[in-house]
Amino acid sequence: MTNAPPMPDTEVGGTADPAALTDGIHLVVDALKNNGVETIYGVVGIPITDLARVAQASGIRYIGFRHESNAGHAAAAAGFLTKKPGICLTVSAPGFLNGLVALANATTNCFPMVQISGSSERHLVDLQRGDYEEMDQLAAARPFVKAAYRVHRAEDIGRGIARAIRTAASGRPGGVYLDIPAAVLGEVIDAERGAASLWQVVDPSPRQLPDPEVVDRAIDLLANAERPLIVLGKGAAYAQADESIRDFVEGTGVPYLPMSMAKGLLPDDHPQSAATARSLALRRADVVVLVGARLNWLLGHGDAPQWDPDATFVQVDIEAAEMDSNQPIAAPLVGDIGSVMEALAERSKPGRISAPAAWREELAARSARNSAKMAERLAAARTAHPMKFLGALQVIRDILHEHPETYLVNEGANALDLARNTIGMRVPRHRLDSGTWGVMGIGMGYAIAAAVETGRPVVAIEGDSAFGFSGMEVETVCRYGLPVVTVVLNNSGVYRGDEASTSSDPAPTALKARHDVMIQAFGGTGVQATTPEEVATSLRAALAAGAPALIDCVIDPADGTESGNIAHLNPKGITTGR
Repeated sequence: MTNAPPMPDTEVGGTADPAALTDGIHLVVDALKNNGVETIYGVVGIPITDLARVAQASGIRYIGFRHESNAGHAAAAAGFLTKKPGICLTVSAPGFLNGLVALANATTNCFPMVQISGSSERHLVDLQRGDYEEMDQLAAARPFVKAAYRVHRAEDIGRGIARAIRTAASGRPGGVYLDIPAAVLGEVIDAERGAASLWQVVDPSPRQLPDPEVVDRAIDLLANAERPLIVLGKGAAYAQADESIRDFVEGTGVPYLPMSMAKGLLPDDHPQSAATARSLALRRADVVVLVGARLNWLLGHGDAPQWDPDATFVQVDIEAAEMDSNQPIAAPLVGDIGSVMEALAERSKPGRISAPAAWREELAARSARNSAKMAERLAAARTAHPMKFLGALQVIRDILHEHPETYLVNEGANALDLARNTIGMRVPRHRLDSGTWGVMGIGMGYAIAAAVETGRPVVAIEGDSAFGFSGMEVETVCRYGLPVVTVVLNNSGVYRGDEASTSSDPAPTALKARHDVMIQAFGGTGVQATTPEEVATSLRAALAAGAPALIDCVIDPADGTESGNIAHLNPKGITTGR
């Protein structure tokens, strides 16, 4: 364990022996190291500044952010990429609440994450005596996380860390809050007793095998289907069961539809991909296998007319309670995705499942038609002036195709929708985006985590509105010299920038910024691009340099639609949207 800081002399047999003591701060660091934690994301302040210092001195990498939400998003992305809980460290009260936004988002997305926050003294908080940053953080966190714990004694820190790590990673992953009051961080105890209180979590997410009878039922349903479909969700990507998933998909010939963060499990140009015929695939499929995907709003809750009202669903999920959440599940394959996919492959004889040729041909014809339409849009956008979203995105697509090792982070409204449909992925877990809640503000946190956890280059494609939520973190990118290239698709507005104002103030959707100048203030490279050719030149140079850079792409303010592809979710009243 690490050496304790200088402590007041303690007489042991008549001599001072400070080396025989430790404190809560050191025990937190020792417990994290004991469980393989290599990186902490956070924002320092009372009472956790020394915790960050001690962690850094011990060999744990500490990445300091400008806002707790962004640090939390980074920890969540780290959890998704590594299958190990990402650790976020925050101060009390407002700092805790800022981090809680990301922790709740991690729970919704099923990413393992632990937020450790310092807190005020319990004897003052519980009597509401008005302590510094007084708040019952444990009670505030509980509705939004998988679990919340508080440590009251330094000797329980090891237990608390272990409990948090196992809870975050086991079963359906999620966010866990761990509250450690300032008094516990400063509590001094015997070093030997402190070391004995720590332990390492063993097998935090053990395999869970599916019921063989349900596996056989699922195989029978697929074997008798006329229009089978496999839907791959981000849970399938998180599982890191790439080979088993690929073997099952290719072994059956069943068309598959990847959700956005599952893109790359199989290459987007795979002949079985139905991504370019998504609407038809959903509307016509008669037997659907959901692999790490939920029938939530992103899949229309499984309801008609988006789906065939008579469709039969098979679901692969580690959480039994997820079954029947929106539609009847005929074969609930409860277990970890790797074990389930292996069981499906083992128990289906070669040739037992085969997608009918007529169904594959129907999807292929629609894919060809839609791809031709998209090609026309791309061709028109390439020469348009002012530059269109698609003009910038297609040159980014071409460059990323040459650099498949690059991680792609994507958020915005139009920036998200259009990039998802334009830029294909060939490698799993290399696309991170707004996820289940569709939130803005994940961009820089996710980008920083991808760079830190993998050491690979990252391109963050941001709408100008979305970038504003976490844009200050380009200073963090520059401070740590991370290979992150931020591409801001700047149409000067939320959704679009040409809305006329109805008062002396700017329109509600209007924005105005030179983001390239912003990163220059922090020592990074900033470029403004007004044509696709300038975007291409700047991006190639930035990737070659492997250093912090930002390309501010000037997009036609009239390009874009209200709310991107989800305008139908806007309330319909007497007002009319754009």
